[in-house]
Amino acid sequence: MIMPVVIGIAGGIGSGKSTVARFFEEAGCVVYNADKEVTELYKRQDVLDTIRSWWGEDAVIDGELNRAEIARIIFEDESQRDRIENLLFPMLHARRQEMIEDAADDDVQAVIIDAPLLYEAALDEECDVVVFVDTPREIRLERLRTRSGWDEGELSRREKAQLPLDAKRDRSDYYVDGSGSTDEVRGRVLRLLDEIIADQSAKPRDES
Repeated sequence: MIMPVVIGIAGGIGSGKSTVARFFEEAGCVVYNADKEVTELYKRQDVLDTIRSWWGEDAVIDGELNRAEIARIIFEDESQRDRIENLLFPMLHARRQEMIEDAADDDVQAVIIDAPLLYEAALDEECDVVVFVDTPREIRLERLRTRSGWDEGELSRREKAQLPLDAKRDRSDYYVDGSGSTDEVRGRVLRLLDEIIADQSAKPRDES
């Protein structure tokens, strides 16, 4: 059984990382969506019970996580962010490994790791290669303005909390232009997938 290529996706806020992930999925890849997986964890009773035991009844209301309260707690005390990450990260790691093993069983060529903070969370260490979605700032800002009502100041503020874009770009193995029409980006992603698979096929792959 040949293990799939694990491809991480990096890029600036609003660069189109999830769109690129969707095009990989259309091509037959399996996608691990970090935001979706965290949301699913927050529905688990054991996770909710743990959070309630830490932060009280205001943290979980009517069986659902009170995200505003959690955000306030984490903002006021950075150590609480570490606390919840230490709870969730091992579960998320196990989920990624499960998806990779299932993909290998199904002879899927690649598993895509779509995580907003790929490098910041050291998820790149679990990837064979990382693709950087390279989208001009003015296009990213326009998308964010339309989608979330952000202005230049909000984008800059958010970016300062992340690894600089140049560092992400330098650490990545491949690049894809995230600007242009949907069909243009889809075509670039499909060509890139072929390139990555060909490059990885030329290397010894782990088997189990």
